Amino acid sequence: MRVLKAGGQELEFERYGSPVDALPTIVFLHEGLGCVSTWGDFPNQLAEATGCPALAYSRAGYGGSESVSLPRPLSFLHHEALTSLPEVLDQADVHDSILFGHSDGASIALIYAATAKPKSVRAVIVEAPHVFVEDLTVRSIAAAADEFRDGDLRPRLQRHHGVNVDCAFWGWNRVWLDPSFRTWSIEEYLPRINVPVLIIQGEQDEYGTMKQVEAIERGVAGIIRTVMLENCGHAPHRSQPHAVVDQVTSFIVAVL
Repeated sequence: MRVLKAGGQELEFERYGSPVDALPTIVFLHEGLGCVSTWGDFPNQLAEATGCPALAYSRAGYGGSESVSLPRPLSFLHHEALTSLPEVLDQADVHDSILFGHSDGASIALIYAATAKPKSVRAVIVEAPHVFVEDLTVRSIAAAADEFRDGDLRPRLQRHHGVNVDCAFWGWNRVWLDPSFRTWSIEEYLPRINVPVLIIQGEQDEYGTMKQVEAIERGVAGIIRTVMLENCGHAPHRSQPHAVVDQVTSFIVAVL
């Protein structure tokens, strides 16, 4: 695994496909419990299908990246979008991108797309996005804490995060369950997004409802395409990879 430095910390990253000067890089932004390895072969599949090179990295405190001190600040998603991600892209020499964000990564993608330099982001793909806090999200994250303490979630995550497993889980869990986080929202950023946006949402998502999709559709200034997947939960690219690759490829071809 390669390593770059952003935000004063060493972060693991991986590249997929071959660089093509005329094509943007698809940048993968993982979920709240994700990292480079949890994407599996999906970034490579999408790079092959679209011809675009791709980049995935683990945020600080995840996977093989450098750890962080807990608790995380309630502004951690804004920090990732406004401070860490720009440095990652600069260090990786990515100046033309399509962002692919899953869950927390989708929030980061939306904030960054609203504030990035003109023409540096061609499009945004958000999978199971969050733009505000819902009761369903809080209930599911509270249940995840029980599974982490008493079930098999911790050993499953440890395969990906190693010594960072507690940092990754509790850093995410405690922020989302903090009563002060209930007012968190990034809806103010949406009207500043002028590039095409693809929303992918599982109909059985246990962490978010159609209200998230509707808020993005209502708020974003750019062209919107929404894909709802039946029999699909919070991670469409894992549960229905072929459908997601087909939808994303079609979207990227239209964008380019």
